[in-house]
Amino acid sequence: MSGNSKVAPNKKAKKRKNRLASLFLYFLVFLIIFTISSLASYTYFVNEKEIDYEEVIAKIDPENGIQVEIPRGSDTSDIAEILKKEGVISYPFWFKFISKFNGYDGRYKSGKHIVNSNFSYKEIMEVLCSNPVTTTVTIIEGKNITQIADTLSEKKVIDKEDFLEACNTEEFDYEFLKDIPERENRLEGYLFPDTYFFDPKGGERAIIEKFLDNFDAKFKPEYYERAKELNMTIDEVIILASIIERETALSEERAIVSSVFHNRMKSSNPELRKLQSCATIQYILYNTQGKMKEKLSDEDTQINHPYNTYIFEGLPPGPICSPGVAAIEAALYPDEESEYLFFVAKGDGSHHFSKTLAEHLEAVKKYEAD
Repeated sequence: MSGNSKVAPNKKAKKRKNRLASLFLYFLVFLIIFTISSLASYTYFVNEKEIDYEEVIAKIDPENGIQVEIPRGSDTSDIAEILKKEGVISYPFWFKFISKFNGYDGRYKSGKHIVNSNFSYKEIMEVLCSNPVTTTVTIIEGKNITQIADTLSEKKVIDKEDFLEACNTEEFDYEFLKDIPERENRLEGYLFPDTYFFDPKGGERAIIEKFLDNFDAKFKPEYYERAKELNMTIDEVIILASIIERETALSEERAIVSSVFHNRMKSSNPELRKLQSCATIQYILYNTQGKMKEKLSDEDTQINHPYNTYIFEGLPPGPICSPGVAAIEAALYPDEESEYLFFVAKGDGSHHFSKTLAEHLEAVKKYEAD
């Protein structure tokens, strides 16, 4: 009995040592695996080579890439969940960790982005920090505000009614808008024609501001000085430019067309001070009937409307379209040698200019017969 009692404690101690050795070995193996995994993860997710933004953008496949929409106000956690839901990433935790570690937090931009399915986490972050996918819209010279709204609506960057309401009700702080009187289509003429890249989620006001910023950049300081020399407000310059834009598409005619209107406005003859621009009648028809006519009737020229320059003297109350730089410069710098008071379309895109009513009537007879 006494011999057996001495052996038992030794066996127990040996078993305990074996268990401890096994546990230590398991722990050591776990530690090695964890360290290797952590280093691999760190190398792959965090300590990878610096990302070249231009290379990342060049790799994006617009056709087969994954579209990701980031709502306004989204933080990194929100974005990580969106990316997981869209199948772009598998580990939101790692995305948040890498974003924080590399200083991407707070830099992400709302809107629509396109990423490739094989992008690394940092490449995805570079894309989401860049400007969102934009919609290209080209507005050509001579389009009125309703036509511009239609184009923007077709491109799905605005709601037409909201856009037109914002044009009329929102306040915008620009020097060139200070003299504009209260009127319908208040920003008519000031949505500068050009090619734009719009964020479809940017909102109506942001889009209007892009137009107005462009106008502000294109309307040079010397234009303000020249308007003063002509004793014209900026609004009057744009009204006249819009009429010139609609009356002729030929660069060599713009300054001459401008001179006709300037000469008539300075005339002592009240009948000549009626500019008799067909373009203003077409504007009335578009706003009242939704379309323009190929040829105006005598009845059309007698419409009782403030924009009718056949029955009211001087410039109409507002622009009739968005003029380009060439038309604006023509309004500011008419042909100073010109004594023309009339012009008529020749049917080939050009015009015949006349100094007297008799000559003008002969030209009308000739070209209308043709």
